[in-house]
Amino acid sequence: MKFNFFLFASILLFLATTATSAPLAPGYGKLEYLLPAAGSYQLPPLGVAADGEVLDAEAKSVRLHQVFNQKIVLLSFIYSRCSDVNGCPLSNYVFYRLKAEMRRDPVLAERFKLISLSFDPENDTPETLRLYSTNFEQSGDAGEWQFLTTKSEQALLPILELYQQDIQRQFNDKAEATDDISHILRVFLIDSNKRIRNIYSVAFLHPELLLNDIRTLLMEEEQMQEKDSTLITASNITASLSRAGDDKQGYSRKDYKTRSQSLNSRKGQATDLLKNALNPPLGLPAINTPENNPLTKEKISLGRRLFYDRRLSLNSTFSCAMCHIPEQGFTSNELGTAIGIEGRTVRRNTPTIYNVAYAEKLFHDGREENLEQQVWGPLLAKNEMGNPSIGAVLKIIRQIPGYTTLFKAAFNGKGPDMETTGMALAAYQRTLVSADSAFDRWHYGKQEHAITTATKHGFKLFTGKAQCVNCHKIGPDNALFTDQQMHNTGIGYLESMGLNKRKESITLAPGVTVDVDQSIIDSVGEPPPTDLGLYEITQNPDDRWKYKTPSLRNIALTAPYMHNGSFLTLQEVIEFYNQGGIANEVLSPLIKPLHLSGSEKSDLLAFLQSLTGSNVDELIADAFAAPVGDITVTIQ
Repeated sequence: MKFNFFLFASILLFLATTATSAPLAPGYGKLEYLLPAAGSYQLPPLGVAADGEVLDAEAKSVRLHQVFNQKIVLLSFIYSRCSDVNGCPLSNYVFYRLKAEMRRDPVLAERFKLISLSFDPENDTPETLRLYSTNFEQSGDAGEWQFLTTKSEQALLPILELYQQDIQRQFNDKAEATDDISHILRVFLIDSNKRIRNIYSVAFLHPELLLNDIRTLLMEEEQMQEKDSTLITASNITASLSRAGDDKQGYSRKDYKTRSQSLNSRKGQATDLLKNALNPPLGLPAINTPENNPLTKEKISLGRRLFYDRRLSLNSTFSCAMCHIPEQGFTSNELGTAIGIEGRTVRRNTPTIYNVAYAEKLFHDGREENLEQQVWGPLLAKNEMGNPSIGAVLKIIRQIPGYTTLFKAAFNGKGPDMETTGMALAAYQRTLVSADSAFDRWHYGKQEHAITTATKHGFKLFTGKAQCVNCHKIGPDNALFTDQQMHNTGIGYLESMGLNKRKESITLAPGVTVDVDQSIIDSVGEPPPTDLGLYEITQNPDDRWKYKTPSLRNIALTAPYMHNGSFLTLQEVIEFYNQGGIANEVLSPLIKPLHLSGSEKSDLLAFLQSLTGSNVDELIADAFAAPVGDITVTIQ
């Protein structure tokens, strides 16, 4: 016989009121005041919702962010034996009322979920919570309400700390721990981007109030989708061309409609790339070019043509620009790690080539020191462009009508060879300098109102408490936002040791998302190769899992992040560094817990979003104007 929750709640309320005469929280009764209309007010972000390893009701290990599954979430911390009527029972009662509303509203059921996480893992095992959750089921159930726990109290404590949840066990007169846990009830409203939007205490935990806030967030997300907007930073800097051609924003929803763009729909406009390189925008120093490879218009034009020409790959299908996609920050927003010809997997994330002219180390492991040499790596890698040899690439170039003439014009009569091909490609990439961001106009241009107060506070955190400037350097006259060095943050260690998440959330079609065990993915795909970073180059054990410090310029446009693309958002990156990276024996001594508050993390994010250059659209439009090497058309 299924337990009746309303009967349970009534009995509990009766016992609580008769035994203690405790005043009941407002959430049990009728709301005593009128609420503003949903959508008529805003819920500003209060910080990034923390992540952590949890167990579901089937005892499977999963990351908390995976459980969120890109939905609006109400997260409560409870324990099943709680008898405080204004504690966990109140949270469960309010959640039950919302669950009933999800049954009546299919949109709410699809885009919103409830999560109750136990802070008593010793007693609240997955089996216990599975039985406990049956108390809150009803016929014709709709919507999600998941009950989670953790492997141990040790695994739980970091999550509680990040959510600023404090618990204390009660002791009897013999100094023995009892079953009672003292805590302050808090419920967190989290949007689909994993940002905390409201925190409810006992006095405000009312189903009508929560429902109003949830509908406000739903309306906000609908408006954003209707606008088909690109990223708007905290300082109102936009990059209207910087977006995927197949924009899948909102793809997890059943009402998703494609906004894909064909190559023919893109509007190209050539620009003076030489001028851009010789006169870098505000915030950047002059670029250093090798004495034997000075920039010229002819050389840049040739390198630009080579960069976008698909015929330079083994099977004439793949160009440099198919990993370094101009409208996706000259990286690939849609792939954690790159994919080469014929769908061959590359083990690392595609780095952006914005401002690559200033890089002293190239590739994530820093194995090359100049662009002239670096360009041959992708051309020859079997899982990138697939060419078997340098000679094979040069043979392709010489056989394409027009290229030899262009080479001779650019290199004083010298035709295509290993040196001139590298020089031409390097010349084009050195012109992709981008700055004059809102931050630059404020910090270097002394325009006081170029950024917001939150962004200014974020800069103060960046150079102070958050310690970001230790690696992402800022100079008195310009800022490259990198120390050009190699560091171990723990990301490589996490992946190399097989400590990554056990499940992957995969969207099969609009509105159809499944959680797939990593073991299943591993059984049908080639396991990712071991990646030890700089150690693979130096063979020095102290260099294990070291990767180069990337520049942060245009960082808002270049997701996903880290050498393996493991973080989809800047919020996740901030949370990772806030927790102090991943401990390992050769972790950089610069990586330490930061103890940033929710508002501090939001301000730091605002600062990072202020680093988008004002000329990115100009560089993207120029790229759109470049030929792509159609194999049916010869070069004139």
